Amino acid sequence: QVNLVESGGRVVQSGGSLKLSCSTSGFNFDDYDIGWFRQVPGKAREGVACVSTPGGLRWGDGVDHYGDSVKGRFTIVRDKAKRTVFLQMNNLQPEDTAVYFCAADDIRCAWGLTHPNSWDYWGKGTQVTVSS
Repeated sequence: QVNLVESGGRVVQSGGSLKLSCSTSGFNFDDYDIGWFRQVPGKAREGVACVSTPGGLRWGDGVDHYGDSVKGRFTIVRDKAKRTVFLQMNNLQPEDTAVYFCAADDIRCAWGLTHPNSWDYWGKGTQVTVSS
């Protein structure tokens, strides 16, 4: 059974940093792309970042992909030994306030970032609040 658990969300001041974790279990870690998404009430879920499976495997291109609003500020890191995907978020702004979810699937990562409903497996989310 695929299980994803997000952690690390909290209240942070504008300009600050946070590192979110997505701990995984129940699947071969190399088989699935992992994505981070965020959602605020009343708005659609937004793709933040995704990391594909290692190059040459399944759809994998070995490349990270980012939403336009976070490029240059957020970094996604895949740690196979820990079965965890991290999202390092720097220079946080109030508009980054949202519930952050991680997702997993055998999916073309770059395409999946703009099609959140296509991902099969989701965590329950962690709240990030950026105060001005």
